[in-house]
Amino acid sequence: MPKAVKVLAIASLCALISACSLFQFPGVHKIKVQQGNIITQEMVDQLQPGMTRRQVRFVLGTPLLEDTFNADRWDYVNRVREPDGEVTQKRLSVFFNGDILIATSGDWQPASWPR
Repeated sequence: MPKAVKVLAIASLCALISACSLFQFPGVHKIKVQQGNIITQEMVDQLQPGMTRRQVRFVLGTPLLEDTFNADRWDYVNRVREPDGEVTQKRLSVFFNGDILIATSGDWQPASWPR
């Protein structure tokens, strides 16, 4: 087989393989990707002013971010990428005075807290 034919065959094969990545194959399964803390409104509704850090950690889990410069703030971040590529991100910050929960802020708010 002549060298030019081999080179042409390899170039054609490379072009064919790279062209396949340009198209979405039908029937390819894409999953929902969830990163960070899984937080629900029901979990946030369990928070009460005066809870200890240990109680908050029991209800919400370990925070994704503990602020190094402000030990009285924990941040919970939830990021979801849907199969169609849409990305949503929600955040919840809880604030302590020493060991006592005093406030929350973010996309979720406890229903029973005074406003």
